[in-house]
Parts: sequence; C-alpha cells; structure tokens
Amino acid sequence: MQDKQKGDVAESCCQLRTKERSAKEYKDLIHRLNRIEGQIRGIKGMVERDAYCPDILVQVAAANAALNSFNKVLLANHVRTCVAEDIRKGNDEVIDELVKTLQKLMR
Repeated sequence: MQDKQKGDVAESCCQLRTKERSAKEYKDLIHRLNRIEGQIRGIKGMVERDAYCPDILVQVAAANAALNSFNKVLLANHVRTCVAEDIRKGNDEVIDELVKTLQKLMR
C-alpha cells in the first residue's frame, strides 16, 4: 500500500513539473510538432482516399523519423539544461530518471 501511495505522489509531482524554454527552443519544438501534425493529417487523408498501402507506409516511416528527431532534440535540450543543473545542485536522482526515460525511449 505504501508503494501505491508513493506512485500516486510521483504521478502528481510529474504533472506539476514544468520547464521554461528559450523562445528559440520553443519555436523550434512547435515548428517540428506542427510539421509532424501535418504529416499525420496527410496519412489520414491517404487512408480516407484508399491510397496504396506501401505509399502510406512510406509516409508513416517519415512521420516516425520526424518524431524520433523531435525526441533527440528534446532529450539533448533536457540533458544540457535540466539534468546538468540538477547534477550541479547535487541532485543525483536525476540520473536515475534519465536512465528510466532512455529505457522507455528504446523500447
């Protein structure tokens, strides 16, 4: 029961955490997401128009590549800012969090 309570607290904390981003970082991330959103809408349209399966699969692969690229940029920014700052402050727990995040990304 204690573990469940800890999990509940962790979930609540995760929802409260935020990160201030520079205008440049914010603009870059939003631009990438807008492009990915457009790719997904395009894939949906292809399905609605009964496009040939391999053509759809190629577009899905492109959207996956764009998402992976987004993750790489976001992760690099996170390591350079949040992780580095927490380590400087002596918060080594951030390393465990980073390892868990990387494990999830590598599934």
